[in-house]
Amino acid sequence: MRTPQLATRSVGILAVPLLLAGVVAGVAPAAAGARARPAVRAASFSISGLLYGVAATSARNAWAVGESYTKTSIKTLILRWNGTAWKRVPSPSPGASAGLSGVAAVSARSAWAVGDTITSIGKTLILRWNGKTWKQVSSPTPPGGAFLHGVAVASARSVWGVGGTDSGKTLTVRWNGAVWRRMPSPSPGTTNVLLGVAATSARSAWAVGCRTCSAGGLNETLIEQWNGTAWKRVPSPAPGPGDTLTGVAAISASNAWAVGATGSGPLIVHWNGSDWKRVPSPSGSSLSGVAATSAHNAWAVGGTFTSTGTKALILRWNGNTWK
Repeated sequence: MRTPQLATRSVGILAVPLLLAGVVAGVAPAAAGARARPAVRAASFSISGLLYGVAATSARNAWAVGESYTKTSIKTLILRWNGTAWKRVPSPSPGASAGLSGVAAVSARSAWAVGDTITSIGKTLILRWNGKTWKQVSSPTPPGGAFLHGVAVASARSVWGVGGTDSGKTLTVRWNGAVWRRMPSPSPGTTNVLLGVAATSARSAWAVGCRTCSAGGLNETLIEQWNGTAWKRVPSPAPGPGDTLTGVAAISASNAWAVGATGSGPLIVHWNGSDWKRVPSPSGSSLSGVAATSAHNAWAVGGTFTSTGTKALILRWNGNTWK
């Protein structure tokens, strides 16, 4: 997976073992639904790699995607939860190295996964689950190289993928039911990346990321809105240097959340139908993902980094405050 600094893959640098015993990267199967039977032991196995995205449609159907590592290569990694255990599912892995950053599931027979693959340049990678196998679908790659970070499904004829180009422009691509096409999107900074996307209908979607993205901490938040005709930049809170938004969740046209980090801690912003406003957050370092089911229930996940180590961070919105 490309970083906001547009770094290319480097085999083995991020390789860590993933121990899966009914848990994927800290996400328990209960996240996909209540545990049906106690004392059911899932098959345990070990994979060298990283998982970046997870999606679920029921207690018996969930997907996790990322990349696996050997001494010489990086390959796409897809795991599926069947209600009892996580199992690896074969997936296309074109190019010298390939990985997946995001996944969106519609049903047990329909899902999408996005990422990138390295050939002579970085190219967008989109895979589709048809109920039996994952297959690569042709996707646009602008000249010079590009990658995808997030995917969201609004309908069978409206699916969004977002990311960036190696030249520093935002990238939005749309599935119209037949093909993927690139759609124009604002790129207000010197280096722009979209890291998360959410859609509530074919006429309403949000994409978040950063502009002037750099390893030097000069990032500024970037929020763009699809209004059914075009992507438009929307003003977003920018509390300080080093601001980035990495995840977004939309409940309705007047209720959405976006999360990320500032130079001093977590960043949570809320859309109230007219503008984005920052909402106080408990202490921590950064947030990477958010999910919401109603105006009174939302979750945000990330981490707290200290000199003694890293701790997982989970926050919940109860309708009034994040705790």
